[in-house]
Amino acid sequence: MKIESIVTIKKELQYLPKEDLLQLCLRLGRFKKENKALLTYLLFQSHNEDGYIQSIKDTLDDDFNGINTDSYFYMKKTIRKILRHIRTYARYSQKKATEVELLLYFCERLNSLKPDIHRNKTLDNLYRRQVLSIEKKIKALHEDLQFDYNQKLEELNF
Repeated sequence: MKIESIVTIKKELQYLPKEDLLQLCLRLGRFKKENKALLTYLLFQSHNEDGYIQSIKDTLDDDFNGINTDSYFYMKKTIRKILRHIRTYARYSQKKATEVELLLYFCERLNSLKPDIHRNKTLDNLYRRQVLSIEKKIKALHEDLQFDYNQKLEELNF
């Protein structure tokens, strides 16, 4: 089966009646958890970005509280999983400020973990890569937001 381009799909969707579009959306939601999560964001949370960010932060808090701190190996696995979730949530929003906000929160929580992540080279490098990524993303934002986020970022740097 040949998969059509997004442009072709868009043109075809324009000609479908409203009821058929509704059925297609519901069918998409049934197949993959990510599709359902994206539809949930678009329908219920896209109008309230602050609420969306706060709900993600609450989820991240639960994830960070569940980290197995017995060894750095288990910590790495869970931290990478959390980072994957953040990237997915940021993709739903498509707003750079949301992504920066979530990554800053991620780095704050990493710094507060016990045992200290900076004693492990892999975790320390992961942290530093995220800080560099945040710096790059901040440069693409509005000047006022840049100033606010740079202040938060300076608090994270040690």
